[in-house]
Amino acid sequence: MSGYLIDTDRIIDVSHGVPEATHTLALLSTDGVAISLITYGELYEGAHFSTNRTKALADLRGFLEGKVLLPLTPTIMETFAVIRGGLLRQLRQQIGDMDILIAATALEHDLTLLTRNLRDFQHVPALRLYRSG
Repeated sequence: MSGYLIDTDRIIDVSHGVPEATHTLALLSTDGVAISLITYGELYEGAHFSTNRTKALADLRGFLEGKVLLPLTPTIMETFAVIRGGLLRQLRQQIGDMDILIAATALEHDLTLLTRNLRDFQHVPALRLYRSG
């Protein structure tokens, strides 16, 4: 698979109508976009605990239509372990496990990660990050 893995923050931006995020996602969609199971969980949590749960869950289902949802696999978990161990032991960097799982998913599927969280993700070796502008 080639294309992009969309991080949770960018999907939230799209759902809030941020023009740059909406434009970027539309532009990149022609190359293929996917979502990690981790991102799905984060989005579902936000929708479930929203003040208007029914609408939020319907909006989430609508957004996900036509998008590829990538599950966790043993290989992704192995990549997660290597990244996490390397960040902690070699680089003395710590980023959240959910972010590492998202990065491992992008690496396993050879996808470029679309995120605003460059501060954390830039520490993941070999991870391609989409930089707009």
